[in-house]
Amino acid sequence: MRKTATLTTSLLAAALLVTGCGSEKKDDSPAKVSEASLSASAGSGAKGSSSPEKGVSHQVVFEVGGTGSAQVMWNGNSNHFEQVTLPWTKTETMRLEDAQLKVGVTVSVLPGSVKGSDGMLKPAPCTIKVDGKQVADNQDGKSSEPCEYKLKD
Repeated sequence: MRKTATLTTSLLAAALLVTGCGSEKKDDSPAKVSEASLSASAGSGAKGSSSPEKGVSHQVVFEVGGTGSAQVMWNGNSNHFEQVTLPWTKTETMRLEDAQLKVGVTVSVLPGSVKGSDGMLKPAPCTIKVDGKQVADNQDGKSSEPCEYKLKD
């Protein structure tokens, strides 16, 4: 439910930003010019930024351990669900812009089940790394919760 609310909030914020940008009336008042200047400069030179454009890029690595195959669902730039061969790694570059910089974007990986050393099924181990730093894990499969992290600046 929280993911849906966050996604809905992000989509509504994006829609408001897009509809506000199409106005033909030009307002060059000092307040509007200052606002635009601050907004445009907010992303330039920010950590992790790969260009002077507005926004910040991060490298996100999703990993699921184990052997054999499993269903894996992950959420990065979009939602994915597929059968994979373990161990499995997926790397995505995510660019946060505008409201995403403050609100953030949730990235997650939900691994399928693998056979444990005792022969019982358990969640496969998963991790998420952002810019080379591990930010989430499921304690080597001991937790049934997905690996999840709120990516923001």
